[in-house]
Amino acid sequence: MQQDGCQTKKKQGLYTSEERIRRDSTRWTVVQGVLAPFQFLVFLVSLALVIRYLATGIGESAAMVSIIVKTLVLYTIMVTGAIWEKVVFGRYLFADAFFWEDVVSMGVIALHTLYIVAVWFGWGTPTQQMGIALAAYAIYVINAAQFILKLRTARLEAPARMEGVPA
Repeated sequence: MQQDGCQTKKKQGLYTSEERIRRDSTRWTVVQGVLAPFQFLVFLVSLALVIRYLATGIGESAAMVSIIVKTLVLYTIMVTGAIWEKVVFGRYLFADAFFWEDVVSMGVIALHTLYIVAVWFGWGTPTQQMGIALAAYAIYVINAAQFILKLRTARLEAPARMEGVPA
């Protein structure tokens, strides 16, 4: 049970009934639903370009630009995701239901940002810089899997919530 002022509310699964209503009624849920697959598509294109560069030495600029675009999309989804968490859970990050996803997201952001800083200041060779990007991408895949599992959990909980509810 969670304490909410003088009122106690039971948490069933990821969301309380109030959180579920806020989640389903905010436009930020739609924004996240659009940005997440878009970010994954940008990731796949960028990954292919980075691997191509590392394997052949061709396309350094294209790979670099793709990583920067991926980073900008990541920043966008993180800011809008923080707004979504604020609307649904009352805090910008690290809500109980998404605590570990947010923790791993911070690692993803840190590595993407390190790549940008390394490029900006000329730290390392392009191959070393892209190694940072690949590390960021590896953690991103883990983070994406966390969110997919969380989405699956939320979907599996939905029918269970509806049982016993009069039509």
